[in-house]
Parts: sequence; C-alpha cells; structure tokens
Amino acid sequence: MTAARAAVEILKREGVSNAFGVPGAAINPFYAALKASGGVHHTLARHVEGASHMAEGYTRAHAGNIGVCIGTSGPAGTDMITGLYSAIADSIPILCITGQAPTAVLHKEDFQAVDIASIAKPVTKAATTVLEAAQVPGVFQQAFHLMRTGRPGPVLIDLPIDVQLTEIEFDPDLYEPLPVHKPAASRKQIERALEMLNDSERPLLVAGGGIINADASELLVEFAELTGVPVVPTLMGWGILPDDHELNAGMVGLQTSHRYGNATFLESDFVLGIGNRWANRHTGKLDVYTEGRTFVHVDIEPTQLGKIFAPDLGIASDAKAALELFVEVARALKAAGRLKDRSAWAASTQERRATLQRRTHFDNVPLKPQRVYEEMNRAFGPETRYVTTIGLSQIAGAQMLHVYRPRHWINCGQAGPLGWTIPAALGVATADPEGSVVALSGDYDFQFMLEELAVGAQHNIPYVHVLVNNSYLGLIRQAQRNFDIDFQVNLEFENLNSPELGVYGVDHVKVVEGLGCKAIRVTEPDQLLPAFEEAKKLAAEHRVPVVVEAILERVTNIAMSGTDIASVNEFEDVATEPGHAPTAIRPYAKA
Repeated sequence: MTAARAAVEILKREGVSNAFGVPGAAINPFYAALKASGGVHHTLARHVEGASHMAEGYTRAHAGNIGVCIGTSGPAGTDMITGLYSAIADSIPILCITGQAPTAVLHKEDFQAVDIASIAKPVTKAATTVLEAAQVPGVFQQAFHLMRTGRPGPVLIDLPIDVQLTEIEFDPDLYEPLPVHKPAASRKQIERALEMLNDSERPLLVAGGGIINADASELLVEFAELTGVPVVPTLMGWGILPDDHELNAGMVGLQTSHRYGNATFLESDFVLGIGNRWANRHTGKLDVYTEGRTFVHVDIEPTQLGKIFAPDLGIASDAKAALELFVEVARALKAAGRLKDRSAWAASTQERRATLQRRTHFDNVPLKPQRVYEEMNRAFGPETRYVTTIGLSQIAGAQMLHVYRPRHWINCGQAGPLGWTIPAALGVATADPEGSVVALSGDYDFQFMLEELAVGAQHNIPYVHVLVNNSYLGLIRQAQRNFDIDFQVNLEFENLNSPELGVYGVDHVKVVEGLGCKAIRVTEPDQLLPAFEEAKKLAAEHRVPVVVEAILERVTNIAMSGTDIASVNEFEDVATEPGHAPTAIRPYAKA
C-alpha cells in the first residue's frame, strides 16, 4: 500500500475517529487514502488554524481523545503553529499532518516548500519531515507514543508528496501501539508528603489540569474527602470537583479568581499542588503567594519542579499514579486514627464563600456583563461544557459562572489566542454531539475566526455561543489604564447598513445568519434568560451554532490585580445583600 494509506490505517488503530482539516495539492494523496480507507470522519474547516483549534477542542472533551488536524504544504503548516503552541502550552495532545513539496526540490525554494519541521519544533514534542517512505509507519507510531508519554503534547508530521505516493510493505493487522510511559511516585514520597500535610493546621490542595489530563478527578475528590482538606482548582483544573462541593474553596489568582478563594489561600499554611504549573496569573508575586506556607509539588514533568519556585518537596509523577497512592496511604492513616480533623478549617472556607461575593444583579441598560453570567447560571445546568479563551469575558465568566464536572470548563490557558473559541467549541461539540456546549466570547475574539461558524452550519454541529459585545478590546483597554491611555482599542463605528446599532459597529446577527447559523440580539436584562432558552431550542431544532449577542455598556472594569493576590481591585460594587448575587453557590450572608 502507499505510505499515505499506511498512515491512515495507523490513525485508526491508534483510536482516531475524527479529523479536521483543509485539503490541498501537496496533501491530496493522504486525502485519497483517507477516503479509500474509511473509518475517520473528516470535518472541512474554513481556515487551517481553525482546524488546529478544532482538534484541540476535540481532544479536551473526553479522556483518551487525540484530535488530528491536516493541511497542505507551506502556509497551511505555518497557520497551524498557533494551534500547536496552544496545545503544548496546556499539555494537550494533537497530531498535525502537513503535505510537503517533493523531496528532490526541498532545497530549491519550490512552491509552498517551507521547512515546517524546524518552524514547529519549539511548539511540539516532535516535528519531523519524513524523507523515506518506509519510515512513515514508525514515525506515526512514535508520534502517538510521544503524545501520550510523560507530559502530553502535540506532534507534527510533514509528508512530502512523493513520500505519500510511494508504495511500501505494511500489514495493518500486525500493527501495535507502543507502550506509554508515565513516571510514578513512590510510596515513600507520598508518605512524606502526607506527613507534611498532617503537621500543618490549615492545608489546601491545589488541583491542576494535569489531574484532568490523567483522568484522575474522582481520585482527587476521594483524597480530599478522606483527609477533609479544602481544594483550590486552578483555571485548567476547574470542574475536578463540583463548585457546590463542601470542600471547594474557590479559585485563586490575579484575574480568574474568587474573593473567598484568595482570602482562604492567604490563611493557609500548607499547599499540596498536583498537576499544576504555578502559572503567574494564579500566583501573582511569589513573595505574597509563598510567605508562611510549606509547598509540596507533584508534576509529571521533572523539570517543572522548582521552575517557578522551589517546593519543600517535589515529586515527579503522573497525577493518577500519585493520587492512587495518596488515597491508599490516607486510608491507612485514617483507619489508624492518625489524620487530623479538618472540619473547622473546611467550614471557614464556606463561611468566606458566603460572605465574600461579587455582585452580579444589575438592571442597567446597556447591560452590565455581570448580569449576563447570572442569567447563564440560570439557563445552563451542571451538564454544560463551557468553552472560552481570553479577555474580560473569560475572566468575568470564570469569576461568576459555575462548573460541576471535569472537562466542562474548556479554556485555552497559557497561549490565549484570540479566535480560539469558535473552532474549539466546534471540536468539543463534534466530540460530544448530544451534549450541552456553550461558548463565551467578547466581540474581538468572536470576530477573529467567525468564518468557522459556517463549518457548524455545513456539518450540523450545534452549540450555543454567548457573545458579549461592548465594541472594545476590553481587557487591553483596562490594562492601558496603567499607561493613562485609551489608544487603538476602540472598535466602534456607525454601520451604514445597520444604523440601529448606533456605534456598536459590526452587525453580528447579519454576519452569523449569512454564515448559515442563527442569532439573537439582547439589549435588556429581562431578555437574557428567554434568549438563552430560545437558543437551546434553535440549536436542537436546526443543528447549527446559535449566537446570543448581549449588547453591553461600553466600559466595565472587571476585578483583578496587576501584582499579587492580596491586592485585587474590585472596581465594581461587591455583594452586600442576598439579592446582589442570587445565583451564587452559597446564599449571601453578612460577615
């Protein structure tokens, strides 16, 4: 069979059932093999970067998924670099397959011949241009091994057209995936960590995205319940335990954090971090974050230990392997009566949760964004998978929405590319076609890759997209306050074709409808909940993306700090009575 056909047969035997991409001359032999072989559903993207983000969303939706994105030579590969960067930054395995000019002309500046392997190396676990057709099976076998081994991440395979077309000897029935290696903690290490936890008075568990990657969320919840230790989920670990769990202490950080989460963290004296990176927007200034606390850090990648600050104990381990031992040792300690009673400390976290709340209920017109998230809490239940990337919309959403299950807050964390949300949501909805998928964007993120909505219309991929529109680069405008400027961040203009919009510029409803989807515009707070309910019905009926656009006030400053977790500027009024935060997890109570 051709090397291209061998590659497709390997994809299927490695568990691939879906791929996203855009064909082109240099990758057409691979597409011919894809069609002839069958068994891999392909979604045609409108932009190759979009295909890479679809693959990432697809991977994130279910444990074991590996999204595949495919493009031709030259700019297709360079377009997917952002997707590869996003994936490696958040430890997400995706496979990027590109076509390439014939091997004989790679050094001759042939049309669309670019050294994509060299370009992609810094943002992948491996990037290879295959020059010998007989190596194609081994390169694909190694790719899946690398994506799953140790810290997960993306791989790029570049296939010259002549390599794809060359016939090789390959028997798919004899193919076997390579065994996956993941480091595992020793019992001695886990016993020492639990000794340190037991010696503390106010311990916390910081639960990172590595726990979700390892499919170990249930183990983390079991360990927390055995020890009675409250849990701080990171942004990438949000959903590991339900927001309404009595041991959920809220999120910590400069931006995507809760008032009660930061307050509880500042009271703690011991922190056990599992599968987290100590990202700078979580920690803020390290002297404030670390002062008076002992730290244990468990991470699958040994070089992560001590990268941000030196823990008192570092353990290189897959999160699942570590948590299995944490649960085993904790059970033994509990049976022996050697675990401290943490009930008073845990209760104090919930007292803060009831008293330190942000206000969400506003009746303003134009809308205040906080009211949008309040109504989203009413409309979308615990089964909802939220998808978002960056900006004030993401920050405010993380502060005010509720997440109850792992892989139900799907957020591009470290890279934060604008435009990620639409294609990622399409990838998530492809992986979970009957699920409740809700995307969240500001107007600029939405405009970056809105052409991908046509993919949802063409391939009948339904989801609801909440678009909060203030016709501003809101996060950048807020950051520019530090420079006393408001420069090149205004998106407003008077649309000649839609004068009713005033200065809000782009008529998103017309654009969305022109791309074959449905859209609803909301201008008053009482319209929000009915619009969300209608959107769910339209998505189910027409099997297309449905956009709910909320017209916001032009300027809202969302709570955040530029320095440390002890000095978050609230900007807006906080809750001082129950009616100010009616969808909060805990009913408001005065301190």
